[in-house]
Amino acid sequence: MPPQDMTKAASPSGGATPENPGPDHLLDALQHQVAVFARRAEQTRLGGVGQVRNSMDRAAYLLLNRLDREGPMGVKALAAGMGIDSSTVTRQVAPLVDTGLVKRTSHPEDGRAVVLQLSPRGQARLDEVRASRRELMSQVTGEWDEEERDTFCTLLTRFNAALAARQAAHQPPAG
Repeated sequence: MPPQDMTKAASPSGGATPENPGPDHLLDALQHQVAVFARRAEQTRLGGVGQVRNSMDRAAYLLLNRLDREGPMGVKALAAGMGIDSSTVTRQVAPLVDTGLVKRTSHPEDGRAVVLQLSPRGQARLDEVRASRRELMSQVTGEWDEEERDTFCTLLTRFNAALAARQAAHQPPAG
């Protein structure tokens, strides 16, 4: 028997009934839908539409996006901005440097320091993946109106910010 797909619940309560709503039914439904979303996102890597070449590892996508938005920066600044430690960034950046998507350059004010910078090849690759992902979002939300897309984006942004703030509050102090 195939596993039951709980993603098609008729209500946000995930199937709770008026006779048996349970005290935490909305929170239970929310955590379940977040788990399903995480699984589906990982399955597709939100790779967009088209060929497999349009997909990109989540860590690579986030690193390239940050370098694109904020410009060249050192490993410590990149790690701090992403809420992860420097050793993780170093490990994640290595294949990006090896494949020519990111380049290491000298800091403009301190030639001894190294900064990471999106290469032209990295910019082109990021643009390609963004376009593919944008098309996927268009298809997945094709029946939504602009207000629904905006509301979903606003709430998802707020949810991610709350998770980031919680994580930051529970991090041991650096030192």
